[in-house]
Amino acid sequence: MFHFAKFVRFVGLALVGTLALGQAQGGPISPAESLKQFEVFDDLVIDQLLAEPLVKQPVFLNFDERGRMWVVQYQQYPSPAGLKMTSRDNYWRAVYDKVPPAPPNHIRGRDKITIHEDTDGDGVFDKHKTFLEGLNIVTSLAHGRGGVWVLNPPYLLFYPDKNRDDIPDGDPVVHLAGFGLEDTHSVVNSLRWGPDGWLYAAQGSTVSAKVRQPGLDGNVVRSMGQGIWRYHPETRRYEVFAEGGGNAFGVEFDAQGRVYSGHNGGDTRGFHYVQGGYLRKGFTKHGPLSNPYAFGYFNGMPHNKVPRFTHNFIVYEGAGLPEKYLGKILGVEPLQGRVVMSDRTALGSSFKTLDTGHPIQTSDRWFCPVDIKSGPDGAVYVCDWYDDQVNYYRNNEGRIDPQNGRVYRLRAKGSQPMKSFDLAKSTTAELVELLRHKNKWHRQTASRLLADRKDANALPVLNNILRDELGQAALEAFWAINLCGGFNPEFAEETLKHANPHVRAWTVRLLGDERLVSEATAKLLAGLAKREPHVEVRGQLAATAKRLPVGQALPIVRALLTHDTDAGDIYQPLMVWWALESKVGDHPGEVLGLFDDKSLWQESLVREHILNRIIRRYAKAGARADLVSCARLFEMAPNAESAKVLMTGFEEAYKGRSLAALPERLMVAMARHGGGSFALGLRRGDAKSVDEALRVIADVKADKIMRLQYTEILGEAPNAKAIPVLLGIVKSEPGTDLKRAALGALKPYNDARIPAAVLAVYGGLPDGLRKVAGTLLAGREDWALELLRVVDGGELVAGLVSAEVASLLRSHGDGRVGQLLDRHFAGAVTDAARLEQEIQRLAKVVTAKPGSPYDGKKLYAASCAACHRLFEQGGQIGPDLTAYQRDDLDTMLLNIINPSAEIREGYENFLLTTKDGRLASGFLVEQDNRSVVLRGLDGQDMTFIREEIRELKALGLSLMPGGLLAGYNDAQIRDLMAYLRSSQPLNN
Repeated sequence: MFHFAKFVRFVGLALVGTLALGQAQGGPISPAESLKQFEVFDDLVIDQLLAEPLVKQPVFLNFDERGRMWVVQYQQYPSPAGLKMTSRDNYWRAVYDKVPPAPPNHIRGRDKITIHEDTDGDGVFDKHKTFLEGLNIVTSLAHGRGGVWVLNPPYLLFYPDKNRDDIPDGDPVVHLAGFGLEDTHSVVNSLRWGPDGWLYAAQGSTVSAKVRQPGLDGNVVRSMGQGIWRYHPETRRYEVFAEGGGNAFGVEFDAQGRVYSGHNGGDTRGFHYVQGGYLRKGFTKHGPLSNPYAFGYFNGMPHNKVPRFTHNFIVYEGAGLPEKYLGKILGVEPLQGRVVMSDRTALGSSFKTLDTGHPIQTSDRWFCPVDIKSGPDGAVYVCDWYDDQVNYYRNNEGRIDPQNGRVYRLRAKGSQPMKSFDLAKSTTAELVELLRHKNKWHRQTASRLLADRKDANALPVLNNILRDELGQAALEAFWAINLCGGFNPEFAEETLKHANPHVRAWTVRLLGDERLVSEATAKLLAGLAKREPHVEVRGQLAATAKRLPVGQALPIVRALLTHDTDAGDIYQPLMVWWALESKVGDHPGEVLGLFDDKSLWQESLVREHILNRIIRRYAKAGARADLVSCARLFEMAPNAESAKVLMTGFEEAYKGRSLAALPERLMVAMARHGGGSFALGLRRGDAKSVDEALRVIADVKADKIMRLQYTEILGEAPNAKAIPVLLGIVKSEPGTDLKRAALGALKPYNDARIPAAVLAVYGGLPDGLRKVAGTLLAGREDWALELLRVVDGGELVAGLVSAEVASLLRSHGDGRVGQLLDRHFAGAVTDAARLEQEIQRLAKVVTAKPGSPYDGKKLYAASCAACHRLFEQGGQIGPDLTAYQRDDLDTMLLNIINPSAEIREGYENFLLTTKDGRLASGFLVEQDNRSVVLRGLDGQDMTFIREEIRELKALGLSLMPGGLLAGYNDAQIRDLMAYLRSSQPLNN
């Protein structure tokens, strides 16, 4: 489950961790010795509260209403008990022989949930008990509604305990089933209550879900990969709250009820989730967004460049630490072994962050913080996994120490321990008063207890607070009124006018949760959308419109489109688009009817964000009715500027696709506005356009950019007349850029003239172009044979066929191509033991003497820079190495010697076969319901129409070939590693 451990490596050089198990300090050190190694800010003190054997592998903690600390001990990780793995893919997603039964008939594992209490108020947790043991992959828990909720994938369980004696009253109730177990680094996690009375949790990137409610006949809700989901226990409703993000681990609510989770990558502290949002994910690994017409997504919160990663963080809103910490992000960094503090600054409807220091650091390299929470006393509590590395590849080899674990408290210097308390014994009036507490934990716990009671007697006091207050107290009162059953349309009519924008936003959200409102309420929402001054409220109006029926949604969307300032916002343009797009499929007429209003076309949001997307939406769908909708948009376009935006979007949707057989109505409508660009005519196969393009391409004096553009289009929209011109470029063009484009453009053409012409110049091409030529020839079996026969006949040196080209050649199988390959090209070493021996040998080489980073930089330029960027220099075929912790020699060597062992998400190698027999390999740049774009190691993007594809499959192999260091002597290897481990750019 801890995906932070999902240390998925990239194509080439993933650089993280420690040299080898225990090498830095000879293994783990005692809890007492480890405590001495910590450095904290001068105004803070760190306490070690728990250590092994009391806790082992602590992965989650929280506090109950008595201030007791509950800890999930994830000792069964990494393998579920009692299941047999039948397969595992290259992303470490496992398939098991069965679905484990739910407790109490479950397969017993080693996980447990323990309770720890400070009985005498001296700050020491001196009483310990076990609530549950024998669990099998349990990740988190939440208290409330008369028991304990336990997230034990594939199940969400409820253990009743009404008398609160810490002994379940009976067997657990299975509320949800169907959460995936494919990857125990990424299973669902971080269960907690939201301010709206729903349970929220995260789902990691490399699991799937087919969630159902046992005992109900509802639909199965399917999801793939990361996101935030929620469940309402009373109504039994389950839904995906927002899709995407990092390898989501952790769920945090700030004081206004915004949702966050961390990230397992660099250059951000995490993601800000909004209802119905789509966020960035590793699309090639985790699949596309569930909506192929999202046409955009939210990135992580903008941040300065930092190494990966902060998978879990809190927004500190307590009262126990000095005031300077209020509102700061405090996040765990398991790879660096520290806690980081960051500023959070509003950026329109979201935030940006900036690191300001590290409140916790240590020289103990086994310190591995994985969870962080603010406690009842306002102190910060940290779960320490305590292991020397968080490398899932090594964990599954058995390199994991399951006997360790610690829990720490970070508190203000001079602070005093809290005395024992039990908020459950508070009166309802006392709980209402706690809603004003300076410590967010007390406010959240009081709110949860009020929800448990649903005491209507609290409503008059809460309504008075809401009426009289403007700040946080008003919002807390609003949430409590809802939890106590006081939210209704009449109440909402008043709170839509509240001075606090977050009260207004939450009113809009709760109304939308029902997915239908009265017509009177719908009019109020549309009116609010027109006049609302706060962008976050407008964002929630868009999210709610997405959930409402079309007749109630479109007036809200229409009003939101009038806010010109939102065109530059970080979230709002996409929020409004997603609301509009949600109605396009089932109600195209109503959506297009909005555009009958000519004034709408002049709105900034429409011009800059909506027109391009809506034409793409219809064009991508591509049915005849959709293309007629495109025609209607062109017909309604009030001016040339609007038509130009539509034309650009239409061309973007048809990139790589033939424009033949467009409806006559669409052709006429486009002709009214000039018929589109020259490029559109070229894609359409217009004879005059083709002839003119070929004339320009062949003219060495013509504009270079135009020559390149037309060449690329003729590769995406092939025309047989182009073959001799493109071959002429390959033969005689003096520059490399156009020659590279011509070689790439020839790939879709199946013509016998091509291999002969390319082989005639192959040996004289520079390395980069030779790789493109090689992938061209390797793509078709007959051409591949011609290439290998030239090698076999001695006319071409085998060394001029790159390892990448040889890899693609092997995709043709063991027939004639395979026989010639075996004769002239050695296969890659795949024996794990031999590869491990080579890693150990090279580790000794590198550590024997210092290397020169300056000489290593030259080697990097020759071997790595074509694919990877480091310090803003290099190619973009593989991932940027700059943000990675590049001091782990063991992992670097693993990924260089055996690059397919762990493949960095987004850089997995796919093999595509077309229906006419062409092969292409590369990583997925983009895919949708119409096309697939691959980028090969020659750096070229290749677009394929779905109808042309016979098969697309992940190979489980890295794009990076093995044997990178084979040509280097020991000194050169040391130099290269010295440069790769440089912390800053070199000056030369």
